[in-house]
Amino acid sequence: MMKKQGRKLDGNSFLLVITIALFVVMYIAGIVMFGEQGFSKTQNFLNLFISNAGLIVIATGMTIVMITGGIDISVGSVVAMVCMILAWTMEMAGWGAIQATIFVLVIGIVFGFVQGWLVAYLKIQPFIVTLAGMFFARGMTAVISKDMISIKNEMFLSWAQCKLYLPFGGYVNKKGMLIQPYIYPSVIIALVVLVIIFIVLKYTKFGRSIYAIGGNEQSALMMGLNVKKTKLKAYVLEGFLASLGGFLFCLNTCSGFVEQAKGLEMDAIASSVIGGTLLTGGVGNVFGSLFGVLIKGTIEAFITFQGTLSSWWTRITIAAMLCFFIVLQSIFAAAKEKNKK
Repeated sequence: MMKKQGRKLDGNSFLLVITIALFVVMYIAGIVMFGEQGFSKTQNFLNLFISNAGLIVIATGMTIVMITGGIDISVGSVVAMVCMILAWTMEMAGWGAIQATIFVLVIGIVFGFVQGWLVAYLKIQPFIVTLAGMFFARGMTAVISKDMISIKNEMFLSWAQCKLYLPFGGYVNKKGMLIQPYIYPSVIIALVVLVIIFIVLKYTKFGRSIYAIGGNEQSALMMGLNVKKTKLKAYVLEGFLASLGGFLFCLNTCSGFVEQAKGLEMDAIASSVIGGTLLTGGVGNVFGSLFGVLIKGTIEAFITFQGTLSSWWTRITIAAMLCFFIVLQSIFAAAKEKNKK
């Protein structure tokens, strides 16, 4: 029994361990190479969370649907639509920041419900459903406005510019001033969401049902689980997290435009896979997705500090890592099948 448990732990956790180790090694390498340029400062580490707060929430939602064996490629377009709706409602329609935020969160839930219903009850392939959702959301963004709308709402800007200073990790600059590191509220929201989703997946019936369905849908049905309802709930939750991630993304940009967040869905998928979520479903960890996002942020920081490389090297490096982790997943899947025999 202990041996089986050990093998299960190795199989399900090994990719997560590799991801965490990879991030640690990369960050230490960054400190060695660019330490004199400020890479070793606490603020640089915190900037990984500040820049990617929205992506952390979106990758968390992506992990949920991928554990069920599905996928959602509409999230980038949903983020663009959320940003545009926030900008238009506040600047053109005169709404308050709170009303506009609640409105986009409701839209996210409705969007997730429609996609989830098509996937769960009509049994349409998730890729096809979310592809349609991607085109619809991006098209609606253009319908609302083809031009960029900058947000000037005072309450929204106060949210975006609110800095929470930390009592540690400061340094004295050349002028003799103490510079304290800081984060934005968006980082706290992202981490709180991450912890809540981790608890839901690990300790609730809904979370265990998601893993069961992703592992073997037929077995889940035989166990008496309501597969359709669980899948629907997963997509509704993912829709909510996509809209919340869009809100956090908008706090960074304070604007809405048609081309916004292009390719963000691929960043979310890559972060989840690099974090140990199996493309076939049944295995995944939101903390793994967090480290997948941090790895992406670290690569971007490398390119910024290096100064001469193109930003496309981020995509190239992520693509190489994605291939590496997919190969590892295939090896583990083959080993698992061999052990069954």
